[in-house]
Amino acid sequence: MAISSNEWVRFPRPKPRARLRLFCLHYAGGGASAFRTWEHNVPSDVELALIQLPGRENRAREKAFTRMTPLVSALTDTLQPLLDKPFVFFGHSLGALIGFEVARQLRRQQGPAPLHLFVSGSRAPQRPHPASDEPIHALPDDEFIQKLREYNGTPEAVLQHAELMNLLMPVLRADFSLYETYVYQAEAPLSCGISAFGGVQDPKVTREDVAAWRRQTQGQFALRLLPGDHFFLHSAQTLLLQAVAQDLAQIHSHNY
Repeated sequence: MAISSNEWVRFPRPKPRARLRLFCLHYAGGGASAFRTWEHNVPSDVELALIQLPGRENRAREKAFTRMTPLVSALTDTLQPLLDKPFVFFGHSLGALIGFEVARQLRRQQGPAPLHLFVSGSRAPQRPHPASDEPIHALPDDEFIQKLREYNGTPEAVLQHAELMNLLMPVLRADFSLYETYVYQAEAPLSCGISAFGGVQDPKVTREDVAAWRRQTQGQFALRLLPGDHFFLHSAQTLLLQAVAQDLAQIHSHNY
């Protein structure tokens, strides 16, 4: 059955016969377009499903979520009809945390489970934030913009463009609020395997932060560090997608 895009999920290239659906969750301040080049680089039997949260790109007029629990609840409900074939989640940074929490919400509802979870550029949810990581979502504009610079995810030309930043500021603040007010609740590890990726030069997420995802799975765990800072998702995309394809092939052989 062919499934069309809705406002939450975009299918760049629908593949009704795909064996697997790969849901991608973007980082704070990003949108589904963060994965726009992926469609040409995923295995031919994998259907790409890009999640678009409210408040950005084609959903810019909608109010962005600022708290994790209502977001996860709404997203899980939206995804239910799309879980009619084997699926996996890939999330970068904030997206990794959302994917993890949706997987746990599906388990609570006794719904279908992802075959695998790919987490990228994210400290494991049980890892406390370093004391130096002060929340930034409520800072005055100039201080907030200075903190964004440290993440190296927003081009300097954009940070200096007052009109553009006025448009982007609400969603950036909302996404950082989502992340910074998140409270981890201990539960049993997930049954699906986890592949965790980190950036060698990431100033915010250490190797230990990424390795700690091992505690969140009862299945296979793989840790890979790739060249680049917090946004190695873009700078090391070829290496990242090779690793994802490799793990998807392994999942396929284990499940069929």
